[in-house]
Amino acid sequence: MAHCTKCGAAVAENAAFCGSCGASQAGASGAPNASPSATQAGPAAQSQMDEKVAGLLSYVVFWVTGVIFYFIDQRPYVRFHAAQSIVVFGGLTIVRIALGIFLGLSFLAGGWLALSFAWAIFSLLYLLGLVLWIVLMIKAYQGARFRVPIAADIAEKIFGKL
Repeated sequence: MAHCTKCGAAVAENAAFCGSCGASQAGASGAPNASPSATQAGPAAQSQMDEKVAGLLSYVVFWVTGVIFYFIDQRPYVRFHAAQSIVVFGGLTIVRIALGIFLGLSFLAGGWLALSFAWAIFSLLYLLGLVLWIVLMIKAYQGARFRVPIAADIAEKIFGKL
C-alpha cells in the first residue's frame, strides 16, 4: 500500500489524490483518457481561505469588503465580521458625509468659530474610525468575536443572528 507524500496517510496504489488531505499524488497514474480538470476535481480544489483571514479581510476596505465577504462567504464567523464591518464603517461613512455638509453650512452661517468646532468633531470621528479599523482587524485575525457595543446589535437586527 502506498502512502501520501504530504500527510503520510495510506492511499490506494493508483489514487490521484489523498483521501485524508486531498494532496495530489505525483506517482499516481490517473485514468488513461482523463482530462486535467477531471483529475483536479478533488478536495484540494475546494479549499477555502482561513476564516480568521477572511474575517480580517472583511474590514480592510471598510464597508466595501464587508459587503463582498457577506455575500461570498457563508461561514458564520466571517458573516459576523462582514455584517459588523458594514454597520460600523457604513454608519461612520454616513456620519462623515452629514458632518461634511454641516462643515460647509457652518462656515457659511457661523464663520470660523463654527467651522473650527465642526472640524474638531470631524477629526475626532476620523480618529475613532482609524482606531476601530485597527482593533477590529486585529481581533478578527485573533479569532475573537469582538462586538462593537451598538453596532453589533444593529448588525444583528439588520442581518439576523450571526
